[in-house]
Amino acid sequence: MTDDSARPGVPRLLGPAEVRALAAQLDLRPTKQRGQNFVIDANTVRRIVADSKVTGADVVLEVGPGLGSLTLALLAVARRVVAVEVDPVLAQALPATIAERAPDQAAAFEVVLADALRIDAVPGPSPTALVANLPYNVSVPVLLHLLALLPSLERGLVMVQAEVADRLAAVPGSKAYGVPSVKAAWYADVRRAGSIGRNVFWPAPNVDSGLVAWTRREPPSTTASRVQVFAVVDAAFAHRRKALRPSLRDLAGSAERAEAALTTAGINPMTRGEELRIDDFVRIAEALGPALGGAA
Repeated sequence: MTDDSARPGVPRLLGPAEVRALAAQLDLRPTKQRGQNFVIDANTVRRIVADSKVTGADVVLEVGPGLGSLTLALLAVARRVVAVEVDPVLAQALPATIAERAPDQAAAFEVVLADALRIDAVPGPSPTALVANLPYNVSVPVLLHLLALLPSLERGLVMVQAEVADRLAAVPGSKAYGVPSVKAAWYADVRRAGSIGRNVFWPAPNVDSGLVAWTRREPPSTTASRVQVFAVVDAAFAHRRKALRPSLRDLAGSAERAEAALTTAGINPMTRGEELRIDDFVRIAEALGPALGGAA
């Protein structure tokens, strides 16, 4: 197989030696606290970019670019890449790596020093795709925050811990189905998109990784707010083995009110949360109405 990165104008991707050399230059010691596991295999990032279906029309948002392994591969195909990095050492070093290894694409790249959980805007044109090796310790809240913050995101492909990938893509009634599955379904159609071995990372994580792909769709039509629906979801799964009637008691104000709301929503009060779809939770939130307050 030919090495595309050897062609003029094509970003030169990072391999194991280059990743370790960059880390040594920065005196970088990857930390578990920030979920830092850097991809060292060029074929893996090529695969991720290919599976993401990113084109020259896309503005890509990347979270946790690290040393730039995936960033370089994205710049080979995307119109623009904006990378959000929380580590100031990495954020400061990344533009130089891009300038050296992808000089023709450097103008199409921007790094933002910020915590992806706390950003409230992204500079430049609205991003259309999210492609990232998400930090494992915050992958679900980061994904949900960005889906809520950026309605312009049409689709995405993220690498997360395998167990988290299973949860995000789970269907009602399955063992992995839970809060992440339901909340992600509010925004998008989600599917498992493959597995990633441990040996493509440095340092190698002690867990397997999985790819999750999603395509944006309109949220359910409802008089309840997203916050209200999510409050019902959280309560329903707070005690997985409990039926909905006792699980929603505190939220509704009493078990009797919870039962009345469930009956109005057409749901057996002794059903458990893991059996319901997002549309079911929407109907419960609507039936609870005033009990949920005026959260927007």
